[in-house]
Amino acid sequence: MQLDVDITGKSFISAAGKPHRVLSDISFALATGEVGVVVGPSGCGKSTMLRILAGLDPNYQGRVARPAGARLAMVFQEPRLLPWRSVADNVRLAAPDADDARLAALFSVLELSAHRDHYPGELSLGLARRVALARAFAVEPDFLILDEPLASLDDALAARLREEIATLVGSRPMITLLVTHSLDDAVRLGDKLILLSARPARLLHTLPIAIPRTARDEQVIAAIKADLARLNLANPSGSLDPDRQQ
Repeated sequence: MQLDVDITGKSFISAAGKPHRVLSDISFALATGEVGVVVGPSGCGKSTMLRILAGLDPNYQGRVARPAGARLAMVFQEPRLLPWRSVADNVRLAAPDADDARLAALFSVLELSAHRDHYPGELSLGLARRVALARAFAVEPDFLILDEPLASLDDALAARLREEIATLVGSRPMITLLVTHSLDDAVRLGDKLILLSARPARLLHTLPIAIPRTARDEQVIAAIKADLARLNLANPSGSLDPDRQQ
């Protein structure tokens, strides 16, 4: 299976009735087993692109070819849990046919076993994000979209959740597309980096990473980030800098 993306344009109409261009000339492909990471400055149009790829927004120019019959799961920036349902019930609603052993294993990986009967209002943001991940993985997707799943988390918690995502992504063959504004997260999680400019977002560079995630130590990660910095697409701090875009 393969995802083929060729978006030539996407515009909104402003309140004043004028077109406002958001996306322009973005092309890439992802195969089953690949983790693509889209990196770009805040507000560049990354979430808009994800809605197009998920089939939620057909109003764009270009072509997106998703694998026929692929089961899609999406994790939004906000956990979007039903507050009147428990953790287990929120996950069960998305995957009513998932067996108990599968869910138990999923909750174990995401450190949710002790929170199955809790309600969203009783959870921290980090735990709520874990529930959203559990809900997505419970449906056993063929195409998984993650929209900034590590945003607004402290460094230690983000690092733990990043490892849990890597474990889950490696547990089944699927196409994974993750969006972030952090080059550090991208280099640690991705097999292919897709770097976007400031709005209107256009493709600046695509970088395949041949080294397996499990073999990327701090020295390898630093070297990849240094290579990107030399391309003048990113700054050494690990996030795209719109003032240095080409």
